[in-house]
Parts: sequence; structure tokens; C-alpha cells
Amino acid sequence: MGGSRSRGLVECALIYVLLVAIEVAQTSSANMFKPFNVSYDHRAIIVDGKRRMLISAGIHYPRATPQMWPDLIAKSKEGGADVIQTYAFWNGHEPVRGQYNFAGRYDIVKFVKLVGSSGLYLHLRIGPYVCAEWNFGGFPVWLRDVPGIEFRTENVPFKEEMQRFVKKIVDLMREEMLFSWQGGPIIMLQIENEYGDVERSFGQRGKEYVKWASQMALDLGTGVPWVMCKQPDAPDNIINACNGFYCDGFKPNSYNKPVLWTENWDGWYTTWGGRLPHRPAEDLAFAVARFFQRGGSFQNYYMYFGGTNFNRTSGGPFDITSYDYDAPIDEYGLLSEPKWGHLKDLHAAIKLCEPALVAADLPQYMKLGPKQEAHVYHVDIDIEGLNLTQDRSESRCSAFLANIDERKAAAVTFLGQRYYLPPWSVSILPDCRNTVFNTAKVGAQTSVKMVDFDLPLFGHFSAQKQSMIHNGVSYISKSWMTVKEPIGVWSENIFTVQGILEHLNVTKDHSDYLWYITRIYVSDDDIAFWEEKEVRPTLTIDSMRDVLRVFINGKLIGSVIGHWVKVVQPVQFIKGYNDLLLLSQTVGLQNYGAFFEKDGAGFRGQIKLTGFRNGDIDLSKSSWTYQVGLRGEFLNIYTVEENEKAGWSDLTLDAIPTTFSWYKTYFNSPDGTEPVALDLGSMGKGQAWVNGHHIGRYWTLVAPKDGCQRICDYRGPYNSDKCTTNCGKPTQSWYHIPRSWLQASDNLLVIFEETGGNPFDVSIKLRSANIICGQVSESHYPPLWKWSQSDFNASILINDTTPELHLRCDDEHVIASIKFASYGTPQGSCQKFSKGNCHAPSSFSVVSEACLGRNSCYIGISNTVFGSDPCWGIVKTLAVEARCMSSSNNVGALQL
Repeated sequence: MGGSRSRGLVECALIYVLLVAIEVAQTSSANMFKPFNVSYDHRAIIVDGKRRMLISAGIHYPRATPQMWPDLIAKSKEGGADVIQTYAFWNGHEPVRGQYNFAGRYDIVKFVKLVGSSGLYLHLRIGPYVCAEWNFGGFPVWLRDVPGIEFRTENVPFKEEMQRFVKKIVDLMREEMLFSWQGGPIIMLQIENEYGDVERSFGQRGKEYVKWASQMALDLGTGVPWVMCKQPDAPDNIINACNGFYCDGFKPNSYNKPVLWTENWDGWYTTWGGRLPHRPAEDLAFAVARFFQRGGSFQNYYMYFGGTNFNRTSGGPFDITSYDYDAPIDEYGLLSEPKWGHLKDLHAAIKLCEPALVAADLPQYMKLGPKQEAHVYHVDIDIEGLNLTQDRSESRCSAFLANIDERKAAAVTFLGQRYYLPPWSVSILPDCRNTVFNTAKVGAQTSVKMVDFDLPLFGHFSAQKQSMIHNGVSYISKSWMTVKEPIGVWSENIFTVQGILEHLNVTKDHSDYLWYITRIYVSDDDIAFWEEKEVRPTLTIDSMRDVLRVFINGKLIGSVIGHWVKVVQPVQFIKGYNDLLLLSQTVGLQNYGAFFEKDGAGFRGQIKLTGFRNGDIDLSKSSWTYQVGLRGEFLNIYTVEENEKAGWSDLTLDAIPTTFSWYKTYFNSPDGTEPVALDLGSMGKGQAWVNGHHIGRYWTLVAPKDGCQRICDYRGPYNSDKCTTNCGKPTQSWYHIPRSWLQASDNLLVIFEETGGNPFDVSIKLRSANIICGQVSESHYPPLWKWSQSDFNASILINDTTPELHLRCDDEHVIASIKFASYGTPQGSCQKFSKGNCHAPSSFSVVSEACLGRNSCYIGISNTVFGSDPCWGIVKTLAVEARCMSSSNNVGALQL
């Protein structure tokens, strides 16, 4: 016994040592940096004792899958980001009060650790109000049911709930060793969000709330700075920051705070039936350069990657499922060129200036013309007497030259040298002499995104293959199946009360759909009265949102769409008892404004029937039966596990289009790595699932035919209506299916259709940048990577000043063909290039040799590269259009 006990003690000790070692290893693996402190002064955020000029990329982790996160973070870093910024989404993390979710797309710890392991910092905006075009602004809907609650004001129930969640997130980050002083990436936090926009609505209670929220955050002892954006009255120990299209004129409310830009709106969100906003790369770069030129120190792109509103997370109301935002990285994770590349060059230029920017407390302003100016950052030198030929190893000097004229270019003299400034542009001179970047001169390639390869949807059913020809395009489908959604009552979980209940009070947002059902008696006298007077009875509702469907005796007779609009719907009854059904639908809950927790959904005011012989009928006081949601939703017929229980039947061509129907089929995952899109352009309105994953709402509302600009002029102040696209087309037809949601074969696709569409025309497509173009002239600057800088030495060195044209396909794609190449004076733009009067005969062969079969290539813009000068005395340009294709040999097999 004694020997056995000794061995047991030894084994226990070894196990203990092993567990400790594992714990230490796990802890150390969480430390992505050596612990460092973060503070700030009036000039900048101070990281590990050094002022920094920081570029931040906005990425919202739930708008992508965890499998996408590493690539998104890597592309952000490659693009020049130092920081990733994200919100913490309360309604995703606490869908039920006290029950937390930190798994899957809501695994915020994993996301933060991935950011840190990539060497980037993180700005975590806890809020917990986020806005973000996110359902209910990020608040969980159960929050509105807390007794006595009022959101975002001096209200005890709200403050208790808010503090509990904020503390939960802070404690989680601390436990996971994710703050900078623990060796983690978190360098900054945010409390509240754009409260200054609504504070006035709350009066003095709003002011008190700001003070409370600030102090509550500080009392959590996070050890990193806190920010409030768009909050002019932020307390002294909270940094107030700017959001907007331009923030170069912003000043914080204290000299002791740095100038931060927490949201640079590089695009805009989109609503169903709306045009697609586009912000030109030239203007975006201009805004960023002006911000750093005039004293800014931290700038975040909202969004750098927008992503997708999966499930029913889109807010609004009426915000679409895509949150692409015209961001540098598109919804599918592909680079949006030239925006991504142009900004990458901008960031590299700013980094060359960083030694001077952090060393100088204030720039020196110099007026160069009526609308031209310079801001010069220098230390230990007299800029007016600066000798540009002297040894400047001990000096630091960087300059920004701006032309804010919206139409005219200008030639200016700066420190004895002449500089050409295009309109609405900034030139960056890291050494106060050499221009390395101008915001209006785009050298980055243009990528044309395509959706290719219509793939047939097919299944393992026994039904015969059906083939259709529509407008010359062949669509093949095997075995769509269908089941009807019951209209009205479908379960025992119904209840009847007198009067109209508010939509969200009933559904708790567990579904978009709420049925209101009552019975109307129509007498012979009523029928005779309508015939005699030649009138029809009318349903009137004082106000409703977002979608109303009106049914009589199971038949759809009308629909209304709007945000708190009046309803006047003619109806037709038969003699006797008639069932009147009102289907109220939400399309994303309110996410912005004061008191939006009181906004609710469904109906407001009086509901009545007019035109009856004995006068109007007040339905507001009638007896109504309530049914929440759809039968298919609550039976989970969209899941792999439960779908067979739905009682599906084969769908035939003569059965379409139908309303309120479920459809399902199967499809194989396409080969390759290109992002996958579901084309639902043939459908009406509804929701879709793949293998049980909810890819979001769909709706084929068409944007207005007018309002889009044939040519987008980057010059002049930008607004969200300035450069719109997609006029006369459905706002959204393609819906992202993340690759990680797919298996090799037999992927289940389930669609719920409300208005009647044709599932036989639904297809799977691959999204990629198949066409890439470049256009660079001798007047462009050398690539930024050629410039070098030794530590904080202001001397900028370069050996080769030859500009270069760079081309790059998506990952795992190669340049398969050159469609156009001309060195000389080519005309036009991408996909519309043509040769000019001057053309080097070797253009095609030089470009082909450098690029064909490669993922990326570069060509120098010089006569030497092309063998001779094709036209002496003229500035030459190289224009190239190329085609990319998957490096896999199976691409052709994807075509129908």
C-alpha cells in the first residue's frame, strides 16, 4: 500500500506540473506582444512610450465567418493598417438575458487574438450601443422589456444593464490577457457611440448620462484610453473623436487630447430599392491626407471590410443584407481596386512622414496660393531658411502640399521648388523636397469584379431533370421541391385578446412575421348598400411599418411598404363571416435616433373599416387572434436535421410563381477557392438558408432608373448621393455563401418566398476579379516600397526613380491573357482602352513576357524597358488590360 501510495503521489505531482505547464503555455500564447502601456497627449496616442500615427481598419467580426478573419486581417495589414477596429455586439453576445454567446461568428476572443497574433493593435468599441445599421442598434430586444427602462439616458434600469454588459466584455478581455499592459493588442476602448447626435433630445438627463457613462468606464480600470465619438462634451479624461466624410478641421474639446477620426465613411450603406453609393479612391485619399496634414493622428476606415448582415441582423429599417460599404475589401473578402491599392500607397507615404509628424507638436502653415497651402512638420530647423542641400541627419522635415480648388490644377513654389498640384489633391513630401504620393494620381490597378459560371442546382431526388430556355440562357434544375406556408393560424401557441398589440411586444423579434386575425360579419344590407352606392369598403390604418400584407378569407388582396405610413386599402367581402388577416412584417429594426426603443413595429393609431351601411367599424377594439412567425421557421425546415419533416412535394413548372411557399434543392460546392454567391434575381422577397445557415433576407426591389452619374467626378466634397451606381437594377441580387458553410456535395438550399418567384432560375455563381487593368505614366512616382528611411532620419533615399505598373490577380489565380497593352499615348479607360498616335510595337510582347502565367507582375515605365522611345518629347503612358483565371485546371468544368 505504501509503495502504491508513493507512486500515486508522484503521478499526481507530475500531473499537476503538467497542468501548470499547459496553463503557462496557454497564457503565454495569449501574449502577442511584450506588455506595453498606452497613453496620449495633445498630439497623438502614445504606444509603449512613443507617439504614433495610426491607420485603423474597421472590421466587424459577426459580418464574416471565423474562417475569413485571418485573411481579412492579413489584407488589412498588407494594406498598411496598424489597428483593427470593431464594435462589441450586445444582442449577438446576450440574445437572452444572462445567457451569453461567444461562439462562431461571435467568438470575439478568437478575433482579438487573431488581430494580436498578426502584430496589429485593436480598438474595441464596446458602446454598447453600436448603430452600425445593425438590428436594433446592437441592443438586445429583451432590453426594452425591462420594467421602467429608457435607453441611453439617466435611467437606473438602463444604466444597470449597460454597466453589466460593459463590465462583462472588459472582464472577458482582462481574463484573456488581451489588454496592452498584459501583452495583448487592445490599445483603446470606446464607451457610447455618437451620443452627441441625440443628447439634446434628453435634456439635462442626457448630460448626466454622459458623465455617468464616462465615469463607469474609467472605474473599470482597463489601463487603456477611452474614447467617445461625436461627443463634444466628453469629460476631460475621455477623448472625444470625429466621425464623418471629412475630419481635417476637427478639434477635440481640450488641448490635452489628440485628434482622432474614429469613422472615416469610405462608402455608405444601402437600403432595398436604393442605388449603390460609391466613394472615389481619389477623394478618400484626399480626406485622409488632409486629416494628417492638419494635425490628425489616428484615422479609422468605416468600413475597411463591411461584410454581410447574415441572419436578420440588418437594421434600418430596410437595410439590405450586403454591408459591402464600397470598402477597400469587398463583402466577399476580395480587394476592391483601385481603392485598396491607392490607400496602401497613401499609408506608406504617411509612414515615411511619421518621424516628423510625431516629433513636431504643431505644423507650420504656409499659404501657397488662393486655394493652395502647405503644412510643414519639422524639428530643430528654421523652415524659411532651410538649406535643402545641407546634411539633415539631425533634422526631421515632412510636408503636405494641398490644392483644395475643386476644378483647377495649380503650380506652386515651395522652398524654392515648383510643384504641380492637381485639383482637390494633396502631395506628400516626406523630406520636404521629394513628392512620393499625390492623392489624385492613382497608380494602383483597377479590378473588375465578375460573377461567373452559372452552376445548376441539383439534388438527389427522383424527379426528372427539367430544362428551360429563357431569353437564350439555359437554366437546368433537378428536383426543386416545395411546401406551402399556412396563411394565418398554424399552431396551438396562439392567443386572442381585445385590441391591437404592438408587434415587438408579441414577437420579441424571434421572427419578422406576426399575424393579426379577426372575423368580420357582412350582412345583406351591407352588400346592397355597396351595390347601390357603387362603393367598396376600405381598410384604413393610421400608421404602420415595415410591410403589411392584407388577406381576406386566405387570399392576398394587397400589400403596403413603408416606415410609419398611412394605409388605405380597398377590400371586398362576401356575405356572412369573413376572415380578415393582417400580416405585419419587420425588415430590420430601428438602429438610430433618440427613443428608438419606443419606435416598435406593426401598427399605430386607429384601425377601422369604412363604407359599411351602419357606419365605420373600429377594429382597434375588436377581438384579434395572434400568431407569431411562420410554421416553417418554427419547425426548422431549413435545417439539415429537420427539413425532411416538412412534407415536401415535387415542384412543377406550372406551379410557379406562388406566394408564401418554401422551396428546397441541393447543389454541389463549386471547385476552387473563389467566393460563392447565390443569384436570387428571379425571386421576389423572402429569406434563404444553406445547410441551415441563414444567409439573410432577400428582396428584388429595383433602384430608380435615374440619379446615377455617367462619370463620377472625385473633385469636391463627397456625400452619399454624389457617385451612385446600379440605377434601374435590383439593389441586391447576389448573396454571399461563405465557403466554410459548404460541403463537397449535397448542400441543402432552402428558400422562403413571400411574393412569388421562379426558383428554377436560381443559380450559384463564383465571384472574382477576372479583369484587371493598369494605367501608369512617366509622370507617376516610383513605387513607395523603393523609398527607404533609416530610423528617424529625415533623409529619404531612393536609387531608381522609374515608375512601375503593377498587376495582381486574386489569390490562387494567374494572369491568363493580355487583352490590351500599349506604351505610348493610349486612350480610354479599363475595358475601353485604344491605341493612340504613339505606340511602342514591343508593348504586347514586353507585358506578356513579364506577366503571363504569374499571379502578379510589374513593368517599368521607361523607354529602356520597351526598347526605344516611341515618341520623343511626349510623356508616355503604359495601359494594360489582362484576364485572370483560376490556377486550377477545373475552371471549365464549372460552366453550364
